[in-house]
Amino acid sequence: MQLLLLSNSTAPGRGYLEHARDALADVLGGARDLVFVPYALADHDAYTAQVAGALAPLGIRVTGAHTGDPATLVRDAPAIFVGGGNTFRLVDQLHRRGLVESIRAAVDAGAPYIGSSAGTNVATPSLRTTNDMPIVEPPSFSTLGLVPFQINPHYLDPDPSSTHQGETRELRLLQYLEENPGPVLGMREGTWLRRRDDRLVLEGEPSGARFFARGAEPAEVPTGTDLSHLLRA
Repeated sequence: MQLLLLSNSTAPGRGYLEHARDALADVLGGARDLVFVPYALADHDAYTAQVAGALAPLGIRVTGAHTGDPATLVRDAPAIFVGGGNTFRLVDQLHRRGLVESIRAAVDAGAPYIGSSAGTNVATPSLRTTNDMPIVEPPSFSTLGLVPFQINPHYLDPDPSSTHQGETRELRLLQYLEENPGPVLGMREGTWLRRRDDRLVLEGEPSGARFFARGAEPAEVPTGTDLSHLLRA
C-alpha cells in the first residue's frame, strides 16, 4: 500500500502542493495518470483544473472523478488524489457515489493514494476527528480505513497569548478519546505521513506532530519518526 497523507495542500509563500512536490513524485513513481476526487469543494471543474496545473510539472495527467462514472474511474485509476475542503461534504459524496468501496479496491490493488486535509481525514476509519463544520449529513461517519488510527490535520497548538476562551484543539481531541478508543495523530502544517506497505513515517516540515492516546499524556512526535507500530493500532 502506497499512501501520502498531507496535513495541508498550501504552505505559506508557496504554490498549491509545491511544498510537497518531491513527496508527490516519490509516491506516484511511474504513474502518469491520476484520478482526482474533487467532492470536498463545490466547483469540481475549477478544483480539478487547480490540481492539474500543480501536477503538470511532474508530467501527470489529471482526470476529475466527476467527468464520468466516478466509481469506475476510481476503481481503474493508476493513482488517486482526494483533495481537501469540507470533510462532511466529501464523506457524503464518497458514500452516495460508491467511492468508499472503489477507492479501497484500487488502493488494495496497488494504486497510490494521495490525500490532503479532508482527503487525509477520510484515509482513517472515521471523520470524527475533522475540524470541519457539518454542512451536510452523510449517511455514515465511516471512511476509508486505509490506516487504522485517527488523524487530525491542520493541528494547532494552544496560543498562550490568545484571548480566545473556547476549546483548544488538544482539549477537543482529549474529549474525542473520552468516547472513542483512539489513538489520534495531530499533524501540524507542512507535515505528511508516507506509507510504504508496512512502513509509516512522519515526514515534511520539522514542526512534527502531537500524539493522543487514551490514558496517556499527549506526546510530541518529531518529524522523521517511524510510526509503523500505528498500523497495528
